[in-house]
Amino acid sequence: MNPDSLMQNPALSGIDPGKLQLLLSLASQAGNKKQNELLPFLMSAAAGAQGKQLSFQPSEIDSIVEVLKIGKSPQEIQQIDRACALMRQFRAAGARGGSRQSGS
Repeated sequence: MNPDSLMQNPALSGIDPGKLQLLLSLASQAGNKKQNELLPFLMSAAAGAQGKQLSFQPSEIDSIVEVLKIGKSPQEIQQIDRACALMRQFRAAGARGGSRQSGS
């Protein structure tokens, strides 16, 4: 997808341009990764965004994912959906485990 068309897509008009620019940068970097390198890369990127106090609302994520699916094959859409499901599971596990403290 053309970065300019992504930035101008009306479905993404409510998302901060700085967030979209970050996504474009990540997409550019991820394009050079092998499939087995993507999840660690995305996890690292997510941690970096959290460190910068940058987060995406669920509605923003849904809008971005729907735009990314445009023009993709059914197989590619399935891969995107699986990746999203994995990220949701990871976030849920992190939310449950994030408040645990190690005992001595």
